[in-house]
Amino acid sequence: MNLSYRLGWTGFRAIFKIYFRWRVFHPERVPLDGPVILASNHASFLDPPLVGCGLPRDINYLARESLFRFPGVGAVLRSWNSVPVDRDGGGAKGLKMILDRLLKGGAIILFPEGTRTRDGKLQPARSGIGLTVIKSTAPVIPVRVGGTYDAYGRHMNIPRPRRITVTYGKPMLFKELRAEAETCPKPRLKEIYQQVADEIMAEIARLEAKAG
Repeated sequence: MNLSYRLGWTGFRAIFKIYFRWRVFHPERVPLDGPVILASNHASFLDPPLVGCGLPRDINYLARESLFRFPGVGAVLRSWNSVPVDRDGGGAKGLKMILDRLLKGGAIILFPEGTRTRDGKLQPARSGIGLTVIKSTAPVIPVRVGGTYDAYGRHMNIPRPRRITVTYGKPMLFKELRAEAETCPKPRLKEIYQQVADEIMAEIARLEAKAG
């Protein structure tokens, strides 16, 4: 961790502990080095730092490209390993940067649902994360965040002091689907992307049941 990341990591951990009384489950399931995709449900702006602060390694985050145009904000985001993506959260440029970070042995947080939930429930997975998984060789760690919708859902202006949790699941490797994707026809390839995304969301749902 560089100094800026360490300061942010320490500050968020203090806030999560004091204001939200956070709990972290099974961080030991996440490799301490090497490429890894952290695939989490998404209920709040609290989710990215919550998932990252539960781990003793630095993480790469996605941030809207327009935010990097502000000199001060852009500098901080870069120091926090943020990857600029377009409004839809992807695009060819964003995908290339994500894969580059993974190729260099980094960890990155992705949200299969694509956007924050409007009602606190899990949403269907989009195929974009499946494409990223298939084009990389990184293991996928399903992650379940809990309580963040009640603490700071998209309908709230001010965070509330509710307990929040983060639970890390067991690695998913997708060896068979990655091998099939190398030679299969394009229609099947699209099916594989969605299948991977659906399997990840199913694991997240199982973590929800365990955490609940």
